[in-house]
Amino acid sequence: MLYVSRAMFGLAALVLMLLSLGMILQGIYQPFVAFRRSGQEGSMALLSGVGYVIIAIAVFDVAKFLIEEEVLHDREKRMASEARRSLTRFISTIAIAVFLEALVTVFRVSQDRVTEMLYPTLLLVAGTGLILGLGVYQRLSVTVEREVEGMSGSEKAFEEPKRSSNPRAEASADVVAAKSRAG
Repeated sequence: MLYVSRAMFGLAALVLMLLSLGMILQGIYQPFVAFRRSGQEGSMALLSGVGYVIIAIAVFDVAKFLIEEEVLHDREKRMASEARRSLTRFISTIAIAVFLEALVTVFRVSQDRVTEMLYPTLLLVAGTGLILGLGVYQRLSVTVEREVEGMSGSEKAFEEPKRSSNPRAEASADVVAAKSRAG
């Protein structure tokens, strides 16, 4: 069953990568054709092309995430910090795509249709909400990580401190540590 799951995630990632490539090609093709026609349509096509490339980057990053996390890793997340890092990277990619799309839409709409600024404004609010939610998640999960991973006997909690090869540096570090405990 594990191989079937990996194959499906791999296939989904491949399809997403191909769609991403198609969006990038569309983002290049649209402005090229519009500039041949010239006029105001060219600048709008350029902004539309930027939007396609931004979305393509986000889609490609989702595909890369699927490959790295679901296809190549042969185990579940053993530590909460691993899951937090993966989720942080994924949400950050989505937030960047939302912010860039909002920026492109602001430029596109602000030129002649100021009354339609609600959509890019809501995109900015959504991106800000994503970042704030990620910050709250990070703050709360760090406490849980310390409790769970500290109690489970993770290697990091029980590692011996690395010592310097310089005995004088070692002695002065011990003195500083003793003073900080005493004070």
